[in-house]
Amino acid sequence: MSLRGLSTINFWADDVEEAAAWYAEFLGLEPYFRRSGPDGRLAYAEFRIGDYQDELGIIDSRYRPPASATEPGGAVMHWHVDDLSATVERLLSLGAVEYQPVTPRGDAGFVTASVVDPFGNILGVMTNPHYLAILADSH
Repeated sequence: MSLRGLSTINFWADDVEEAAAWYAEFLGLEPYFRRSGPDGRLAYAEFRIGDYQDELGIIDSRYRPPASATEPGGAVMHWHVDDLSATVERLLSLGAVEYQPVTPRGDAGFVTASVVDPFGNILGVMTNPHYLAILADSH
């Protein structure tokens, strides 16, 4: 198998310090890693999140590949959350904007939603029975 699991997802921000503070408030934890650029400004901050310590990195937009999109779009990576509605409400209260409303995906308990954070990145959240089953089997 070539893809073994989520390692790191990176988001872009014009002001990494501001974005790191926003995510620290949302997540309730500080980034475990920070790196400044040559000009002394914070260029990268990284959080380890959840049961498997998946990584969320925030990179200064100055390092964005030249051909990359600057508007929200493309793939959406969803994080499992225990209370989807409360999580979406919290994100919106912190200034995120709805991208896709809470949407059931069939009748097996999969439900998704996504927002655009204040820095232009899509943050997907979901209730995922498969995630919970894998987590239960690993403990």
